[in-house]
Amino acid sequence: MSEVNDSKLKISQLRAFVAVADHSNFSYAALELGLSQSTISHAIATLEEELGVVLLLRGRHGATLTPIGEQVIQEARQVLHLLEVIQEKANQEKGLQAGQVRVACVRSIATHLLPKVISRFRQKFPTISVVMTEYDRYAEVEQALREGQADVGFTLLPTTTEFDTRELFRDEFIALLPPGSIALGESLSWEHLAKYPMIVNLRSPQHNKTVNSHLLQFGQTLKIDYQVREDSTILSMVKQGLGATIMARLAAEPIPEGVEMRSLPVPLERVIAVAILADALLPRAVFAFLDILKVS
Repeated sequence: MSEVNDSKLKISQLRAFVAVADHSNFSYAALELGLSQSTISHAIATLEEELGVVLLLRGRHGATLTPIGEQVIQEARQVLHLLEVIQEKANQEKGLQAGQVRVACVRSIATHLLPKVISRFRQKFPTISVVMTEYDRYAEVEQALREGQADVGFTLLPTTTEFDTRELFRDEFIALLPPGSIALGESLSWEHLAKYPMIVNLRSPQHNKTVNSHLLQFGQTLKIDYQVREDSTILSMVKQGLGATIMARLAAEPIPEGVEMRSLPVPLERVIAVAILADALLPRAVFAFLDILKVS
């Protein structure tokens, strides 16, 4: 067997390895790092290929460390810790001692992504404040960037050329069905989905348009019986058997116990990105915040 070429080992692979080990789950690791599950899986697979050993055992109930995985996980943590120490010292030298980052986002991003990002950011830059403003729609996030009310925004791709963007992860649209309405392990068909009264969110016109356009490609339309204004209301109604809904998975989390979740017969996803106004003169603290979102 050939020796390990350490020049091919990447920090991103170690981050993915540690995140999966911490959560025993690829999906939760992807959510923590703001990446797709496929990206996490690829990072682990390439790390194992380069090392020539299996680090994680994959199963229906998650991922567990192999004996060799148990041996190297602490070293992986030490590498990441030392990298943070190096970055901290460099940042101190660059004078990142004060400032403010204004972040615009929708509720699902504020709930599931930003708390961990802000926590990591404040650990590295405790004297820089982060001001987060929530909006109902991604269009409002982009408008906040245009008007100078925010430095950083989280939006959907594609967007206009007035923004510099970087894809963060892909979020699948899923069907949520009343408890016991579909057999365990059974895939969802268009015919099955069409049987349910549909519940939609009035405050998500872009979301609804994306779903409707996708369904029309396959000759499908849905019977809308309820229009409400809160995702939590939709989830409660589905749990009570009043109908079904199609939501982006990030917006649906946490999914109530008993509610059935299925992929659409033809999958649909949205692309979440971080954005700044192109050619804007932004403080150094903003770029430090953006660096936290990156995976080497």
